[in-house]
Amino acid sequence: MTTLKTALVLAFGIAAAGTASAVDLVIATVNNGHMIEMQKLSKQFEAANPDIKLKWVTLEEGVLRQRVTTDIATKGGQFDVMTIGMYETPIWGKKGWLSEIKPDANYDVDDLLPAMRSGLSVDGKLYAAPFYGESSMLMYRADLMQKAGITLPARPTWTQVKEAAAKIHDAKSGVYGICLRGKPGWGDNMAFLSTMVNTYGGQWFDASWKPQINSAPWKAAVTDYADLLKKYGPPGSSANSFNEILALFNEGKCGMWIDATIAASFISDPKQSKVADKVAFAQAPTQVTPKGANWLWAWALAVPATSKHQAEAQKFINWATSKDYIKLVGKEQGWAAVPTGTRKSTYATPEFMKAAKFAEAEKAAIDSANPTDSTLPKSPYVGVQFAAIPEFQSIGVAVGQQMSAVLAGKTTVDQALAAGQNAADREMRKSGYYK
Repeated sequence: MTTLKTALVLAFGIAAAGTASAVDLVIATVNNGHMIEMQKLSKQFEAANPDIKLKWVTLEEGVLRQRVTTDIATKGGQFDVMTIGMYETPIWGKKGWLSEIKPDANYDVDDLLPAMRSGLSVDGKLYAAPFYGESSMLMYRADLMQKAGITLPARPTWTQVKEAAAKIHDAKSGVYGICLRGKPGWGDNMAFLSTMVNTYGGQWFDASWKPQINSAPWKAAVTDYADLLKKYGPPGSSANSFNEILALFNEGKCGMWIDATIAASFISDPKQSKVADKVAFAQAPTQVTPKGANWLWAWALAVPATSKHQAEAQKFINWATSKDYIKLVGKEQGWAAVPTGTRKSTYATPEFMKAAKFAEAEKAAIDSANPTDSTLPKSPYVGVQFAAIPEFQSIGVAVGQQMSAVLAGKTTVDQALAAGQNAADREMRKSGYYK
């Protein structure tokens, strides 16, 4: 009897010790549908890893950026896993603020789409693993094109887009030829406009880091952009961002829209869109060069170098960004709900390709984006619709305000470009890029 009691005491003691030694893994993430689904499914990760307990800090995008940036810059160490993007990853990886992602043998890192892997790497080393990714593409009303006798190619030029916008524009009937972002911000109107400048042969900075905002390609791109929206865009375009245009498109008020590939799943969903059965997809328009015409973004999971639970953080990221996780979502929620834009194998899955009629165009857009070679003249920065340097946020905001003012009729294209150039030059000099 004594021996049995001793054995039970030892057993309970070992179990208690096991529970007490469970690691609390703190994960900072963004409050969107894909991440909320990950939190629900993570109970399966915890069941398979009883020594790890997940603690979630779920925040709105702007607050998330602020919190994780402050924490990593001050070496606060609040988080073990951070949800960050393609803007932060190269900057923080280069500074040594992130740990290299080292997946296990089953992860199949070569299955990651090359554009995603490249955009989240520094010197060939992966510093964040993509949870879902996106590019940009042209989404349009096939019925309106057919009625106007227009056949858009798989990758049209901006000249063809302008001609199509003129023919399908019918403001009296509440149908606008084209809808594009106009709301100011480095991730709003400038995310779109940067890609337009790229394909017109422009860049943010030359090889010496001198801003190029008052250059001929910028003037040509911004002139066409403003002309398009003033003639064939909806009223109040200077205030429109993704959500405003999505609502307009779903109501049948936009003939064409160039924006994030993630929009395709919404506008082709009959529960959300009145024109779901009328939409078609093409690549983002080109002009002088195809380089940088499609933007590139990923929400990715990274491990700050300050985390005291490196191995556990790597294990969680390995699970959440794996092929098996995507299959799990497909099984639990349906293939139309899986996080897209990260892996070749997703696009080789018949169930996904059947559920997502935009899948081929989405993958082609992502594959065409190269964040290390996105401009016709050689550029010193990584990024397609941004330059991955700390100064870019304030420069992008300043230039975005000027571009929005052009649409609102408050300034001319020449005045806006001159003001943007001065703001960028001042910031780059202040930061010591040149004297």
